[in-house]
Amino acid sequence: MTNALLHNARLIDPETGTETLGWLRIEGGRIAETGAGPRQGGTDCGGLCLAPGIVDIGVKVGEPGERHKESFRTAGRAAAAGGVTTMVTRPDTATPIDTPEVLEFVNRRARDEARVHVRPMAALTRARAGREMTEIGFLLDAGAVAFTDGDAVTTDTEVLSRCMTYARSLGALILGHPQDPGLSEGAAVTSGKFASLRGLPAVSPMAERLGLERDLALVELTGVKYHADQISTAAALPALSRAKAAGLNVTAGVSIHHLTLNELDVGDYRTFFKVKPPLRSEEDRSAMVEAVRTGLIDVISSMHTPQDEESKRLPFEAAASGAVGLETLLSAALRLYHSGELTLPELFRALALNPARRLGLEAGRLAAGAPADLVLFDPDVPYVLDRFTLQSKSKNTPFDGQRMQGRVQGTWVDGQRAYDHGAV
Repeated sequence: MTNALLHNARLIDPETGTETLGWLRIEGGRIAETGAGPRQGGTDCGGLCLAPGIVDIGVKVGEPGERHKESFRTAGRAAAAGGVTTMVTRPDTATPIDTPEVLEFVNRRARDEARVHVRPMAALTRARAGREMTEIGFLLDAGAVAFTDGDAVTTDTEVLSRCMTYARSLGALILGHPQDPGLSEGAAVTSGKFASLRGLPAVSPMAERLGLERDLALVELTGVKYHADQISTAAALPALSRAKAAGLNVTAGVSIHHLTLNELDVGDYRTFFKVKPPLRSEEDRSAMVEAVRTGLIDVISSMHTPQDEESKRLPFEAAASGAVGLETLLSAALRLYHSGELTLPELFRALALNPARRLGLEAGRLAAGAPADLVLFDPDVPYVLDRFTLQSKSKNTPFDGQRMQGRVQGTWVDGQRAYDHGAV
């Protein structure tokens, strides 16, 4: 059923920056019209918030090669339960997504199994090894929305320059992971007093600044469209600001974990808090929130990275990095709303509108004609997160046992109900 009327809802519109009590009508899987005030018939939303579905850039799914960690079926369920209507998936799978044939496999699995839209990214270099460019043109034709080697940072600037030049000629978007690989190799936490007290290998925040400045210099050289997948330190913000002021085609993202957690959350070597880049200082966290508020940082993402128990139940230094985040992204982001740091339209500007715009998608809006990809949520309902209730196969969330406030009540994809909290 792709026709519906939703009324008595707080419409969160990131495009206009407004929040209005009103109604929204769906016809043929798209938004037909919206309006303020009461409306009879249809579904009464009970005064809950209705917003564009989240477009999550940087989701790791275990197919192909690590289906035991996450499949498209379980990732799709987790996404729908978290209000994510579009997953933009990473190519850093066990078998890297670096050929049209592998990408076709991914597209087929996503189409058959996922409850939500899946837009795959492809590797920038073969095997993510930083030596030889992938077939960017063929991969674009096969459906790749962007190109990245993820945290396998290309150290050969000549190779990266060639990739950027070719991508520029095709209008392709490149995602970079701003980090100097030499400085960050083997690091588990951010350098500072806490790292010294815990005796853990650390990396300076300057490694992020160095990596970003290198990438931005090449962007200036080549004119390519570029998105920094994760900015996490205040030291990197001036370079990003200068690049935008100079008119470079540059955007940047931040993970929800770097917006809501800091280095002290690692506590007594809790490996569910080991992410990449590592959690930063409280000063850095506050700077990231302010950068989202001002629009310097464009996108908030989950950086969903499932890891099995065996890879996390190790000493902190040896444990795998990463945390699941599809299902907790919105609840965690609402912490910033309840603290008064960001408004709901500001949150959804970074969660939905900006990532959709960057990828050239129609989603992320409540305007007439936009896809009816929607999330209905109660921003105030409290609950304690139990990681074993998550839809993801892997349960490595740093929010386990924490009190959360705000929960998804329903998700629509192309006007069809993909998740109903009351039915779960």
